[in-house]
Amino acid sequence: MRCPFCGAEDTQVKDSRPVEDAAVIRRRRQCAVCGARFTTFERVQLRELAVVKKDGRRVPFERDKLARSIRIATRKRGISEEQIERIVNGIVRQIETSGESDIPSTRLGELAMASLAELDEVAYVRFASVYRDFADARDFEEFIRRLPNGEDGSG
Repeated sequence: MRCPFCGAEDTQVKDSRPVEDAAVIRRRRQCAVCGARFTTFERVQLRELAVVKKDGRRVPFERDKLARSIRIATRKRGISEEQIERIVNGIVRQIETSGESDIPSTRLGELAMASLAELDEVAYVRFASVYRDFADARDFEEFIRRLPNGEDGSG
């Protein structure tokens, strides 16, 4: 593992421990050249996943990009990092167990929206506003009207 501080390739593992229900190994490392310490995470990857964009382009699936978009949707909503990781892990697990290597971006968005709908309604609407490209307030109104609690106007 290359040191992120000086670029040296000679780093040593000082401590390893399982995290996230033993699905991930956290390793503390130290650079033999500059002495800097840093942490890496190792997780099982069943296959190389690619996201198929609406225009047909294939791009590598980025777990961190999915987590970042969920973090943005849940910002200031009292959602813990652990809850976000559980959502991301669940989505990745669903994708990997589907047996497909190419995942349509629409499927990825729907999985994220379904998870957020169960967790927090405001985060769900925030994510939907970006994912479905809301153009104005009417788009928000229409979306909210279709929420289970929004149909009769009682909230």
